[in-house]
Amino acid sequence: MTPALEPLRRIAAYAVATDPHGRVLLVRASARSGTPGIWSLPGGAVDHGEDPNHTVVRETAAETGLSVAVTGLRDVLADMRSLPHRGVTIHTDRLIYEVSVRGGNLIDRVGQPTDMARWHTLEEAQELRLRPFTAAALGLPAASADLRPEEVPDFPSFYAYPGPDGLHRAQRFAAYAIATDPRNRLLLTRVAPGYPGEGCWHLPGGGTDYGEQPGTALIRELVEETGQQGRLVELLGVASHRDAASLGPEGYPIDWHGVRAFYRVAVDAPTEVAVGDVGGSTSEARWMALTDVAALPSDQLTEVTADALRAAGLL
Repeated sequence: MTPALEPLRRIAAYAVATDPHGRVLLVRASARSGTPGIWSLPGGAVDHGEDPNHTVVRETAAETGLSVAVTGLRDVLADMRSLPHRGVTIHTDRLIYEVSVRGGNLIDRVGQPTDMARWHTLEEAQELRLRPFTAAALGLPAASADLRPEEVPDFPSFYAYPGPDGLHRAQRFAAYAIATDPRNRLLLTRVAPGYPGEGCWHLPGGGTDYGEQPGTALIRELVEETGQQGRLVELLGVASHRDAASLGPEGYPIDWHGVRAFYRVAVDAPTEVAVGDVGGSTSEARWMALTDVAALPSDQLTEVTADALRAAGLL
């Protein structure tokens, strides 16, 4: 039996780098890590307030000695991993980026969580002991499995903790939908009173639960917030936003860092909109023609919604 472990959450960003020979860059976990000898993509935890694009560049340089530039978003994955030697179970939302190498030289490291970086063909990588998320990102079978808890541990949907300056801070991963129907209408929700952005129109979606995949969470949120059954079409992108003193229903300032994945979602058979999560952050949901959305005053759309719709070419 897996012992009772403290549940933690984190967001991390990783690089898929290939060389002119088609080899992929991997790093090996050292004896200091919880999985010594296991290989994975270079990368690591997103610091509070840090853009994941910066994380993947910083972590790749630290672990491999190479300078990289982000060229695209490849995937977003989530997994749970138990680390009995540390007394914790960690849910990690992993952002997988494609990168190009700008320069530098591979380095070996002593006394660090990863100790070696090497280029491998996919055939060679398949023979290595890979972290499951790395194998999934590369389309390979996993040669090793992380230790997982038998049951998903309890973890609050909102978790804030005191920061070094005494201000509470929270980092949250969420998934949102640019959802359209066969008439090319856009599905929007209105933020309920007492929540940041109250009264503004917002994309359906929200924070993912512990142990939940982003796509699964989004389809669940779509039903809860609007009563609509959706179908994931594609991952559009990831955005990072920090509000250093957000004030929400908790009643005190929070240094808030949100990392959000955006998906295109098709609602093939739209029904009458119904908000199921009564008393939550959504007060209303509505199908809108794109011309009506474009005509909304700028202060009637949340910032994240406006940015996402512009990126998708809908505003």
